[in-house]
Amino acid sequence: MPTGYWRSVVQRGLEVPSDRPLDDLTAELTAMLGSPDPEQRDGIAYPALTTWIDRGVYDDLLVGLGDGMAAGLTVGLGEAGTDSVFRRAFSVLVLAECLDRGTSRHLLTSGKVLQWGDQVATWYLREKDTRGYVPGRGWAHTVAHGADAIGVLATSPHLAAAELTVLLDVLADRLLARDTGLLTGGEPDRMAMATMQVLRRNVVSLKVLEPWVNRIAAAAAPMGSNEDRDPYLDSGNAQAFLRALYLQLSLAADPPQVRPDLILVLVEVLRTTNAQYLGPPHPA
Repeated sequence: MPTGYWRSVVQRGLEVPSDRPLDDLTAELTAMLGSPDPEQRDGIAYPALTTWIDRGVYDDLLVGLGDGMAAGLTVGLGEAGTDSVFRRAFSVLVLAECLDRGTSRHLLTSGKVLQWGDQVATWYLREKDTRGYVPGRGWAHTVAHGADAIGVLATSPHLAAAELTVLLDVLADRLLARDTGLLTGGEPDRMAMATMQVLRRNVVSLKVLEPWVNRIAAAAAPMGSNEDRDPYLDSGNAQAFLRALYLQLSLAADPPQVRPDLILVLVEVLRTTNAQYLGPPHPA
């Protein structure tokens, strides 16, 4: 259908149109999730699908919708710099909405949540296109969107300490992977928000968290100059994440029970990895 049809749907408050079957509308919106046109993708398809999920339109169809979004994570997977990234990046956001609705309304089985969680994690670690803002096309933001989905997964009662620990490892693996590239679109902050969702479950112990933080901290200090590669390209993501997590633990609402002890761990690793900035000022 022409974009004008969907503009009118948006203008009417995203009421579900009565002139076409829901299946047809959903298929069209799903295709538009992959559009390089940000109006179709961000302005129409994503808000329409998520609004209808939130309003319960898909409650009886939630598993099928989520399965379709999970399938979208494989479209063009392995490509970088192509428009296929938008289908993956926005499919994971809609899948996160399905998970959130399923959790709040008890609509999903444990098996389905774990299946979708595995599909999200597999995609997140295999994704090669980590661009944030794409000029002329808007946000791709796969690393941020994947973190958002992991944060939603962490709220599911179907995930216990073992599964939550896996989510933390997935976040760390994505953060530290060399092919992630230097993240400049707020992605470390979104990854820290996802981490906070894991921590708020209050089931992952400091025994697990301390070595996890230390693993990230090991990558957070530049290791000296290299003629072939700027060392800050390797340390920047880890450093930004540690700072973001410290900020959120210090200031965010609803802190986890582990907050006091974990802040001490973070203070120590931040002191160690930022020692050059904490001493007397260098002469000009």
